[in-house]
Amino acid sequence: MSESCTGNCASCGESCSERKQESLLAELHSRSSVKKVIAVVSGKGGVGKSTVTSLLATAMQRTGKRTAILDADITGPSIPKAFGVDECEGADEEGLYPALSSSGIQIMSINLLLDNESDPVLWRGPVIAGAVKQFWTDVIWDNVDYMFVDMPPGTGDVPLTVFQSLPIDGVIIVTSPQDLVSMIVAKAVKMAAMMNIPVLGLVENYSYFRCPDCGGRHSIFGESHLERIASEYHLPVLARLPIDPTVAQACDAGKAETLDTTEVEAALAAILG
Repeated sequence: MSESCTGNCASCGESCSERKQESLLAELHSRSSVKKVIAVVSGKGGVGKSTVTSLLATAMQRTGKRTAILDADITGPSIPKAFGVDECEGADEEGLYPALSSSGIQIMSINLLLDNESDPVLWRGPVIAGAVKQFWTDVIWDNVDYMFVDMPPGTGDVPLTVFQSLPIDGVIIVTSPQDLVSMIVAKAVKMAAMMNIPVLGLVENYSYFRCPDCGGRHSIFGESHLERIASEYHLPVLARLPIDPTVAQACDAGKAETLDTTEVEAALAAILG
């Protein structure tokens, strides 16, 4: 440290050992309260990440915790449709009020702000990332115990913004049985490690199909490699979710809250500690 140091690192270009690291965390709206934030991520699209987010939020709400979903997938939002909501509760000079599902889950998504839910969002990365950040800073979240952030796939602008700007308490990684997923999981695990965010565990979606006639379990997407991946990265397997047509039907009908959430109870236990 220089003898002339004023302690104001913002006005100094020196790279000394005493330099203070500036926090990139965005400030939560003054009227909001969010206690815990869990990010639901996947390294690739199409593994059912939004479905898992919906199941986790529904299960958490049923425990009596006040629950919210921040839909960070700006270009491919699906959370509002899954819960049957299409507009926010309102807005005033104080901020924006999230939509409320039938059971009271607070939801914020870009589709709640579009004139037509099928309108594409043709924004570049920094603008998309900025919108996600505003969902944290400008939305009035009412006394939330657990917020689930439904992340877009990959390790691009939005995941980086979320990890840097929101106080993420943990990450759940959603996978599917294909062998290539081991590489995808590795990317997600390593990104979380680089951001110093703990990975709570893995959820394998589309793990098997149970035949309605004989009751047998069939591995439609091949044999699972989840145990090997979990062992390699010392992570728990939180759930193995089957291919279930009733799940897709319920989400398409906006009735995600009617689904059986027994399969994700172990994942909830990891979240609740």
